[in-house]
Amino acid sequence: MRNSILSLLAICFFLSSCSVNRYVPEGQSIYVGNKVTVNPDSISKPNVSGIDDQLEGLIKPPPNKTIFGFPWKVWFYYWIGEPKDEGGLKSWFRKKLGEPPRYATQRVVDINASNMEGFLDNEGYYRSKVSGKIVPSKKKKRRTATNEYTAYVMPRYVINQINFVVEDSSLFNRDLVAAKQKTLLKKGDPIRLEVITTERNRIDQELKGKGYYYFNPDYLIAKVDSTIGKADSTLGPQQVNLYLEVKKETAQTSLKQYFINRIYVNTGTEENKDTDSTAVTRGRLRRGINITDPGKNYKRRIFYDAIGFRRGNMYTNTMHDVSLQRLVNLQNFRFVKNRFDLVPRSDSALLDVYYDLAPMKKKSLQTTLSASTKSNNLGGSTLDVTWRNRNFFKGAEMLALRAFFGFDVQIGGNKEANPNRIGSEYIRYGAEASISFPRFIVPFARIRPEKSQALPKTILSLNYENRVQRNFFTTTSIRGDWGYSWRRNSEVEHTLTPISINFIQPRNINYETLDDILFDPDTNPLDVDRYLRMLETKYLIMGSNYVISYHPQPRPFGKDQFAITGGVDYGGNLLSLLAKRPDSTDAPKEIFGVPVFQYVKVDADFRYYRTVTPSVKWANRLLVGAVKPYGNSKNMQTPLFKQYFGGGSTGIRAFRARALGPGAEVPDTASIRLFGYQSFADIRLEFNSEIRMKFTDIINGAVFVDAGNIWSFGDSARASRTSAALISNKFLKQVAVGGGIGLRLDFSYLIFRLDLATPFRKPWYVNEVKNVSDEGVVEYKKPWVFNEIDFGSKTWRKENLILNIAVGLPF
Repeated sequence: MRNSILSLLAICFFLSSCSVNRYVPEGQSIYVGNKVTVNPDSISKPNVSGIDDQLEGLIKPPPNKTIFGFPWKVWFYYWIGEPKDEGGLKSWFRKKLGEPPRYATQRVVDINASNMEGFLDNEGYYRSKVSGKIVPSKKKKRRTATNEYTAYVMPRYVINQINFVVEDSSLFNRDLVAAKQKTLLKKGDPIRLEVITTERNRIDQELKGKGYYYFNPDYLIAKVDSTIGKADSTLGPQQVNLYLEVKKETAQTSLKQYFINRIYVNTGTEENKDTDSTAVTRGRLRRGINITDPGKNYKRRIFYDAIGFRRGNMYTNTMHDVSLQRLVNLQNFRFVKNRFDLVPRSDSALLDVYYDLAPMKKKSLQTTLSASTKSNNLGGSTLDVTWRNRNFFKGAEMLALRAFFGFDVQIGGNKEANPNRIGSEYIRYGAEASISFPRFIVPFARIRPEKSQALPKTILSLNYENRVQRNFFTTTSIRGDWGYSWRRNSEVEHTLTPISINFIQPRNINYETLDDILFDPDTNPLDVDRYLRMLETKYLIMGSNYVISYHPQPRPFGKDQFAITGGVDYGGNLLSLLAKRPDSTDAPKEIFGVPVFQYVKVDADFRYYRTVTPSVKWANRLLVGAVKPYGNSKNMQTPLFKQYFGGGSTGIRAFRARALGPGAEVPDTASIRLFGYQSFADIRLEFNSEIRMKFTDIINGAVFVDAGNIWSFGDSARASRTSAALISNKFLKQVAVGGGIGLRLDFSYLIFRLDLATPFRKPWYVNEVKNVSDEGVVEYKKPWVFNEIDFGSKTWRKENLILNIAVGLPF
């Protein structure tokens, strides 16, 4: 049967070949492939690794697709035939399944060879040659051919000196020479056209930052002297000197610094008919800014803050870009049109600035239905209704009123271990009101538009939320925040919340479920204590937090990129001074019968990325965090929302969310059955590393390794955990390790991710008994579990192969 099928396929291919050949003109061959051979110079023997792939990427057009040498898409093109209707079904099939034939021609080969020579020349391989030829198929019945190219590569030239050539010491020439300090052209680097082009653009931007508005990178020319090795025997033969200078024909207007004269702003609003049109359309001049706002919809100060230019200031491209960005970020205008006009005067060095704005609709109502996956392996949906007023007090204030309802269910491996679904399914609903001001609302702080890159924000918010834990209890949270966000440049961002008040209360407790847990003989007493304290304790937290993020811009052509985020969160000090202590000296202080939580929390996030090749990237992340109750709360249990958990789709992916740790504590199967995976603790240490590979524009892959764990502070009584969960000097021996492979589908607007992982090291094995000898000697399991890997075992796969489904990259 199998031989019959193969024979039938062979006959089909033979007949199909004939049917394609009869459409090919006499003397022509269908172009079906390319081959590039790179031969290094036999004397100098330069390094040519990777050049063949680079040259092959220059070849155009692409060949016709084949299967075993058969141009199947061309066959479909002819078999479907010429459609009568270009918009019909036949035309659609012909475009999707077929492709018109491309014939091998020497003219195309010569053009590609010339392009390859140009590429090698631009990359510094001077005097290299490329030749090409058409090679017909060895099988005469196939009217196909491939294009073969041979590149003879000479040694690569490197930079010896970089010289900025100027004729005199004029102001422009001094600024041009000063731009050399940050040059991208380095001694010893290969001479590359792409780097020279980028260097010209960099110099242009630096000069525009010093007022040279009309300067253009095309006014710069780079001259290369490749003969220096012959003139100086001490230099290597493949070295060049670079001379960068301004073209002689450059106009003097391009070499002049320009200053700001008048600034005109037109808000694009309609005239208010109830007022005198003459009065409202005539803009007032202040700080050199003339504002025309016929509808009187905006306070003038928002434009004084957003536009960094002032009359008499030197033009800079930085302030040009920043002013546009600020106006756009006000979220009040559909678009912002900007232009600069030279003041009409023979010797003028003044520019008038114009901003034409198109206002957005002031009020909007938005309804969003979304599906999501979270780092704790919960998946669900949320209905969100938001009403916005973009200009509440006519100062670009954004008022948002939001109501939401959603649910989360466990989507990863927890259902059989936890049939009651306690701790695994939630309903969330609530409301939020927030208003943001594009300025500091502080009496002693004023923005300096010429110094800050972005307008600061003052954000006030009030949030009410209920989180219903299925068949167990409801957590009610009321939170109010007063915060600020600002940055001086694009690399550093600050967020300060000086006032954050949060009241948390568990309620609507299902006492039948609680009794089932409390009186179950398999329930761990520590779990009973932890849940009782959690259900009986209210929290009143008044704190402050500060976060700083540093994202430096990567250097052009640089392969390394990193980012650092750090923050500190502390609270309870002020309320502790006002609170009273109950009769019991060990009890925490209270306000209105609610304990005051006093704590400090520190977090840090370090990320490093390296581009290995255009299609391979190495990504790394280190997370460190700790929360420490002290003073009034030193004996209190830390609230869950302030603690950390391990595992999940954005953490240590070889372990289910909230299933890892704390420390080397052995998982309690009875507790998991009752509560689900509920491992939280006060300290987190986590490291992630993965190699990301790009296969196609949509399909990407990854290989990753994750390591880390969580631990608790204090003693067993405070943490309601065994001693194995507490932080100690042996914490590095309690680190969990896992790894796996990932598939990512990149649709540009979202990334759908599948990560399959397995544990390499299980930290609780150091406390899990493997064997007890007849003499009473206890042998514990070894934490490294490579010897347990058994893909053929269904039980092993079920317990150790963790599939993480998520949207977006893990970091």
